[in-house]
Amino acid sequence: MASAAEQLAANLNFGAIAKADELKKRIWFTLGALVVFRLGTYIPIPGIDPEQFARNFQQQAGGVLGLFNMFSGGAVERMAIFALNIMPYISASIIVQLLTSVIPSLEALKKEGESGRKVINQYTRYLTVVLALVQSWGIAIGLQGSSAAIDPGPFFLASTVITLTGGTLFLMWIGEQITSRGIGNGSSLIIFAGIVAHLPVAIAGALELGRTGALSPVVILGVGVAAVALVYFIVFMERAQRRLLINYPKRQVGNRMYEGQTSFLPLKLNTSGVIPPIFASSLLLLPATAASFSANQGTTGWLGTLTAYLGHGTPLFMALYAALIIFFTFFYTAVVFNPQETADNLKKHGGFIPGIRPGERTAAFIDKVLTRITVIGALYLTFVCLCPEILSSYASASLGFGGTSLLIVVSVTMDTVAQIHGHLMAHQYEGLVKKAKLRGASTSQRRR
Repeated sequence: MASAAEQLAANLNFGAIAKADELKKRIWFTLGALVVFRLGTYIPIPGIDPEQFARNFQQQAGGVLGLFNMFSGGAVERMAIFALNIMPYISASIIVQLLTSVIPSLEALKKEGESGRKVINQYTRYLTVVLALVQSWGIAIGLQGSSAAIDPGPFFLASTVITLTGGTLFLMWIGEQITSRGIGNGSSLIIFAGIVAHLPVAIAGALELGRTGALSPVVILGVGVAAVALVYFIVFMERAQRRLLINYPKRQVGNRMYEGQTSFLPLKLNTSGVIPPIFASSLLLLPATAASFSANQGTTGWLGTLTAYLGHGTPLFMALYAALIIFFTFFYTAVVFNPQETADNLKKHGGFIPGIRPGERTAAFIDKVLTRITVIGALYLTFVCLCPEILSSYASASLGFGGTSLLIVVSVTMDTVAQIHGHLMAHQYEGLVKKAKLRGASTSQRRR
């Protein structure tokens, strides 16, 4: 079955897009919101010495700050008002999602439908404020301790915390507005825009390495071909799913008898999305970040040794990276997908898997299938994330992109294209309905 992207590519008609006024408004609104985000990444917070902060950032670019800088489109490197980006909101959403499967009251809210979802979203916003305050306070203390503050003191701490927290809340609001009034998921598109904005810098860096002779043209061409092939592989795997056949028996409603129906329960190969690589990268980069902060204070010891063993391209880094990705893939899949709940819903609506008894047997069967495809999904994520690391190690230079960024860019692009296709189909259906009404009206007038 063709995907939404393939259907859109096959039926792409800019004339149809031009006629879809609602879709055009949504696209322009989304582009305008992303432009506002990009402008905010160039507005620095007050009271920062740019030269001193640039020197400090270069020492810590290999740690978590470098990862966050890539997601924020360079806002961390410039210490802009959007330096925290949308990450506190993403973290709060993940935490609330984890708590939903543990706390019965939150699980009950989740089952209440739209009203419960609104309450959970409000809890997510409150937790975002708390996380943003904590992270901005830590950044303010770090800036003041690293001599990057022009006038350190309580006023600098307060202004930095308020500015960074306000920037995160403004981005959270922009993301929600894009989701409701634009195209695609707002939070994902903000991270997508940051990564895409960083791509020209990465490409220019690779070309500069080729110009200086650090990389041969053959290696640069090979990396480009490998990146295209990797994107194609990601698209193929993200579309992959295991469809379980579901049968619904005959049922009688009033005096009418409805025939049995057949449906499918789709299980995605990669149920966990991009969360496992992000968690794994953050944990592995923590020692490097801690070592860079301690280096400013002149301390050395076991932390420096650990950082040396966990450097990019080292065997220990590769092994731990793969192990953490596999662990978080299984962990997050177990959190977001509950086989028992799915089996209960099927039983409630009269559906069953052929040859499997409804209830516990169905839940065990779904869990067995999900575990098997999650193994493939974990290996797929590991392969995609380790390929850029292996290429960087082989080329002895940083290529400026990683598997996590490629996963995010491809996933967000596929989701946005699918939504554009959905709006185009809805516009076409509206046109067909209007034509049918006009024909019906003209026919009735002729009969008169």
